[in-house]
Parts: sequence; C-alpha cells; structure tokens
Amino acid sequence: MKLIIRSYKLQLKHPFTISRGTRTEIPSIIVELQENGFSGFGEATENPYYHTTVEQFEKEFIQKREIIEIAATKTPEEYWDYLFPYFKDNMFLLCALDEAYTDLYTRKKNLKLYEYWDLELKNLPQSNYTIGIDTIENMASKMKEMPWPIYKIKLGTKNDLEIVTELRKLTDAVFRIDANCGWNVNETIKNSIELQKLGVEFIEQPLAPTNWKGAKIVFDNSYLPIIADESCLVESDVEKCYNHFHGINIKLMKCGGLTPAKRMISKAKSLGLKTMVGCMTESSVGISAIAHLTPILDFVDMDGALLLKNDVASGVKIENGNIIFSNTNGTGALLNK
Repeated sequence: MKLIIRSYKLQLKHPFTISRGTRTEIPSIIVELQENGFSGFGEATENPYYHTTVEQFEKEFIQKREIIEIAATKTPEEYWDYLFPYFKDNMFLLCALDEAYTDLYTRKKNLKLYEYWDLELKNLPQSNYTIGIDTIENMASKMKEMPWPIYKIKLGTKNDLEIVTELRKLTDAVFRIDANCGWNVNETIKNSIELQKLGVEFIEQPLAPTNWKGAKIVFDNSYLPIIADESCLVESDVEKCYNHFHGINIKLMKCGGLTPAKRMISKAKSLGLKTMVGCMTESSVGISAIAHLTPILDFVDMDGALLLKNDVASGVKIENGNIIFSNTNGTGALLNK
C-alpha cells in the first residue's frame, strides 16, 4: 500500500465568522492510499482551536509512512485499531487515514461504503446550510443567495436575538443555532424561550465544553433541545453527555474517523441521545465520507464543501438540503484533475 499526501488551501466564498474568529481560507491535507490500481481518499484540515497545522500533518505522515503503508489485508475496523496507538494524540490524522483506508477497502470490494455497512438510503436527514456571524444585512444576503430548507445560524454576539428575529422575516426554513461556546447559563435558558418562538429546532454547544455543571442546569431548564459539540469529541465523551445534553454532534476529525464515529452513534442511541454528524469546512473528500453515516442519523451538517470557492474534489452532492450519492464505489470521492 502506498501513501500519497497533497496539501491545498481551500478558499471560502465569503469570510466565515464564528464566536472564536474569522477565516477566509482553510489549509487542508488530502491523503491517498493506493494498492493494486485502487485509491482511497481521506482529509484533515488545519484548525487553530485544536492546534493542528498542515505542516505538522505532513511531518508526522512522513515520519510514520512505514507504519501506514502495511499491506491492506485488514478490515477498516482492524486498521483503525492498528493505527490508534501511533496516532492517538492526533485524531485529525487518524481520521484522514481511516477515511482513506475505508474508501480503498470498499472500492476493492466493489461496494459503496453504505453497502459495506448494510445500510439503506432511506429516510435520510437533510443537511443544513451554515450562515456565519456577520452584519444582519450580510447574513440576510447569504440566505437569499442560498435558499435552503434548514439553516444553521452561528451566534455569540451582543445582538443574537435581533439577528434571528430579522432572519426569520425572510424565510420559513428550519433554524438551528450554534453558539460555539459563546453563551453563559442564564443567557442560554433565556434565549431558548425566545428562540423557541422563532421556530428554532435546537441549540448547539452554548456553553464552554468544560462547564458540565452549567450544562446540567441548561439541560433541565432549556425550552429547546441542546446538542453537544465541543463537549463531545471522542468516544469516551458520549456517556458524559447523557443527562447533560439531548443529543451529540460528532465530527470525524475530532473523534478519529468513520470507524469510531459509527461506534459513537450506536452508543448515543443506546442512551436515548439524538445523533448528528457535523463537518469542518472541508472538501468533498471529507463530506462524501460523512454522507454514508446519514441512514443512522437524526440530523446532519455536511455543507462544508458548499462554502468553498474551490472544491478540490467531487463526490456526494447536496442540492436544496438533499444528499445525492455518487455512482463511484467507496465513499464516492474523487480528486479533481
């Protein structure tokens, strides 16, 4: 098995702002694993909040090339278990390798990934489209530019309720709110009352990820469901979220890939938690991988590639919130030539 790594700078259509800052481009690394004429693809993106850089990714891949390039006889689940001790301190890289190997393995089996998992493409959730923090005028303009059935609205400003009130005048679409840890306990409970009236479906990660005491108070008093994001990074976090959140938003890069994400979904369902998979701003390589989990999800946020000026790949597409799978086996992702 041969490892090929490529780095890109993914340019955004618009500056993208959340409560932690603004970005105009996203450095990304695409992993390709080749064997016997087949290729599988995976992705990891640079993220200041999680202290990841493409330079660090490249260096670690080169250092551990021999470990990665073993003969591809293992199942994806076995390969993840094999890699974990070597990459347990860098889940973003583990994710890219897990995506790439899973893609390669299922292509060699002449299967699409959802077929390998024995899943059917029925009752799939629609993906939301994200509106980053901006002036109300600019946020409204982005919504008009992209009519959509579900919007995720980033908040964490001094005029959050005014923003949602004004945007609600433009559309009957479902609203989801993501405060990215930007609120306190009282603010969250108070906002939940007004946001419920404005047709909001749920609130994602209003508090700091370590504020479990506050999360419990919000869980008991919120007028809307609360979904964990930064509080639920890896498998061991799922059980902590029980009785503190109504659901979890899993990110493949944070948890280490498709293999652990699937286990996290099963665990969450056993605890009665709603399940969601979200994305970073990433290309169609990462987005196509996410799509195959949708048959077992309540919600999905896989608009990352839609936010880009220059998607470097093709694969699963999203049209008006609906997921359209590729005819290509594996995850369906292909690099643009």
